[in-house]
Amino acid sequence: MERIEELLTVQEVATRLRVNEATVRRWIKSGALEAIKLPHRGKREIYRVRRTTLNSVLKYLDASG
Repeated sequence: MERIEELLTVQEVATRLRVNEATVRRWIKSGALEAIKLPHRGKREIYRVRRTTLNSVLKYLDASG
């Protein structure tokens, strides 16, 4: 059976990393943080970050920290 991966909003990622949402968006746009871009109609891009990606970032920050 295929495993469904949990996706987090930019706000959820920002909260867990204790940074501003704009910072998370900058990281995504620069390629520093991998994210999935969702289709939308508004001005602001909609992204989702895999929980496994966030966990990797948290482990890296913990190890370097």
